[in-house]
Amino acid sequence: MPASIRIFALPAPLSLAVLLLTVFGLGAQEPPAAPPAEGGPVSITMEEVPYPHPVSHIEFSLYGQDLRMAFMDVAPTGTANGRTVALLHGGNYWAASWEGIIDDLAEAGFRVVAMDQIGYGRSSKPILPYSLDMHAGNIARVLDHLGIERAAVVGHSYGGMKASRFALLYPDRTTHVGLVNAIGLADMRAGREWSEPQPAPDRSYEAALATIRGHVEQWDDAYLEYVRVHYGWGLSGDWPRLAMVRALNSDVIRTTTVVHDWPQIEAPALVVGGELDGPRFPELARAAADAFQNGEVVLFPGVGHNPHWEAPELLAPALIEFLRR
Repeated sequence: MPASIRIFALPAPLSLAVLLLTVFGLGAQEPPAAPPAEGGPVSITMEEVPYPHPVSHIEFSLYGQDLRMAFMDVAPTGTANGRTVALLHGGNYWAASWEGIIDDLAEAGFRVVAMDQIGYGRSSKPILPYSLDMHAGNIARVLDHLGIERAAVVGHSYGGMKASRFALLYPDRTTHVGLVNAIGLADMRAGREWSEPQPAPDRSYEAALATIRGHVEQWDDAYLEYVRVHYGWGLSGDWPRLAMVRALNSDVIRTTTVVHDWPQIEAPALVVGGELDGPRFPELARAAADAFQNGEVVLFPGVGHNPHWEAPELLAPALIEFLRR
């Protein structure tokens, strides 16, 4: 049965504003071409980077290495509904990137657990054989630590692949699956010859800026904090380690697919995101929703890869409506 398709329209005042910005470029901002003078090194442990809620850790051993994994456990601020949502960040981000959505979900009555995956944010940055299965197992570790038996898993970008794999490996623990502008919506492995993962030798300001600017359709100076962190990593003496971790995870993306996971997942699934995330995203999103046993797709016009930044007023209601079912 084909997945249901919905197009979320912007509220009327916002629709006009987006149209004017898109057609005429009125009021559009662009980031500075050079790094700010106050920019400097940022630790790859990110202890100096602010998070919107208190951060806790669990400790465990993996592949003979002692690790710690960071997370925010946010209690409902509205009437509690007894449900938990695990938020999984994208490959260029960390748990704090969900800031506004965390608060919206908590206000709607959900307990929210936003995790820094191993290799990201305030979690350990080990050199080890990364895999989607490993990341899924670590999600289960955090839920076990918190005494949470079942949860919805919602992942952005690379986090969407992890959400899919968690739902496959832990079906009895998964209530819902949400893929927010997930990558890996098609199996692109054919013809890709293997090559050794190569870490980037440096992290220039231009590279940091291109990463963040490429994920949004309309620039806002609020995103400069993410550019600052990415650039600051490159100024850190620990950049070679972080670069290797990033390369190993990029290799997981390149050599792994979740396309064949979806038909085996019984939990309700929502494939949601900005429709301007590449020319094929709407087509691939619809196909992904169709592949789930119980999938649907929601697309946001005029929005790019990071709808939790650009259009939280659209994403939050779509997620809440889906997760309440």
